[in-house]
Amino acid sequence: MAAPALSSRSGSAGSLGNSPTLPAGRLPHGGGVGPELDFRSAARMEDLNRLIQEFSKHDQREYDDQRALEIHTAKDFIFSMLGMVQKLDQKLPVANEYLLLSGGVREGVVDMDLDELSVYARGTDYDMDFTLLVPALKLHDRNQPVTLDMRHSALGHSWLSLRLFDEGTINKWKDCCTIVDHINGTTNYFFSPTLVADWFHQSISLVLQEVQKKPQRGMPRVEKVERNGTIISVILGVGSSRMLYDIVPVVSFKGWPAVAQSWLMENHFWDGKITEEEVISGFYLVPACSFKGRKENEWRLSFARSEVQLKKCISSSLMQAYQACKAIIIKLLSRPKAISPYHLRSIMLWACDRLPANYLVQDDFSAHFLLGLIDDLQHCLVNKMCPNYFIPQCNMLEHLSDETAMLHARKLSSVRSDPAEHLRTAIEHAKAANWLTVELQWRGSSNNLPSPQSDAGGENQPDDRLAKKLQQLVTENPGKSISVFINPDDVTRPHFRIDDKFF
Repeated sequence: MAAPALSSRSGSAGSLGNSPTLPAGRLPHGGGVGPELDFRSAARMEDLNRLIQEFSKHDQREYDDQRALEIHTAKDFIFSMLGMVQKLDQKLPVANEYLLLSGGVREGVVDMDLDELSVYARGTDYDMDFTLLVPALKLHDRNQPVTLDMRHSALGHSWLSLRLFDEGTINKWKDCCTIVDHINGTTNYFFSPTLVADWFHQSISLVLQEVQKKPQRGMPRVEKVERNGTIISVILGVGSSRMLYDIVPVVSFKGWPAVAQSWLMENHFWDGKITEEEVISGFYLVPACSFKGRKENEWRLSFARSEVQLKKCISSSLMQAYQACKAIIIKLLSRPKAISPYHLRSIMLWACDRLPANYLVQDDFSAHFLLGLIDDLQHCLVNKMCPNYFIPQCNMLEHLSDETAMLHARKLSSVRSDPAEHLRTAIEHAKAANWLTVELQWRGSSNNLPSPQSDAGGENQPDDRLAKKLQQLVTENPGKSISVFINPDDVTRPHFRIDDKFF
């Protein structure tokens, strides 16, 4: 199904010629050809491209070996902690599969409700952020049909009956369910996202309290544990780094839900680049309800696993434009809450389906992509229509009032009139965040805080085995760039990168 707010899905080079942001026409100037300009703002496209490149440089920093080691130490600690949570009451699956996403929930990596999230700022509160989806329940039997109870929910949402699971699972999770008694005398247990989040926060807090009573060599500092709605946010300090983990309890399914089956029948930008099996390998229910739903019962369908695969097919220039656009709108449209980064991500995916592939891969078109994303977002607001990419019949802006939609559309109009100024502001914010991080690292060094490469003992020292492994790699690969790589598709073991090769 087409995205109703964003015109037709199919496109051709000829059909794009009327766009004011396309390079087809250059303005004559003094008898010659002048610089390519944006029709609306009169900004030079080359200047906008340069600003986007500068923003990317400050926003996506390269990490040295010490920072890579600190990242891996924090990741290992989180996974070990979850293993201890499982041992508390054996509720979590013994052999679990986590999905680790670069960027926190606030970055829009998962479609969650942002109103209940505390405001954390990069540089001030943390240096890097991640989202970890932790299955509380798994239904991975491909021979068993995925049956979701959507009778009581808004489109794209579902209740989850434990009837799908065995008696042992039901007994384990009864205390995290709402109970519905039927006339025929049967009792149905519905898995409750709010009660699961309660249990998860209590369990994590208990484990961390026990761990901190007996600190071990190499253990990160637990700087904050906070429940934000149905998300548990943990900030860890390792050496001079602070990592934010948004931990989300989810229900994991193999296969594909019937409500998104028609989406598979359409043509997509990823056709021929990745297989359908990679895209539809599974989906999640995340603890987020609709605006009219019952929070204690309603889950939201999430296709985060598929989005990780689709991201491989998006050009770097479009991703740079997306990141820059997200940085601009995330504060501008924060109050009243209406647009999240996830809306922008959906708009980008629809654009990939709509526009020709040879257009989207142009290296020097970041400015065109940025202006196009702003135009599309404004169009969605004016029409109060932003279809979910995987469930197009689900309008993610249906709940907006006319006043809120028009207020944000006018704000975007101001961005569109002077995109260069808003890009400069985003660059300054990124610089300020980086400077705060550097300043805190400098203070830590001044106070002789131990670092992962220090020989001195102490609680903040990472595991010797990882340090020895990294040292071995350095010795065996002189002159090459080496770092720890966090693989979002396989987070069960450490990965190292040497130049462009992973193992």
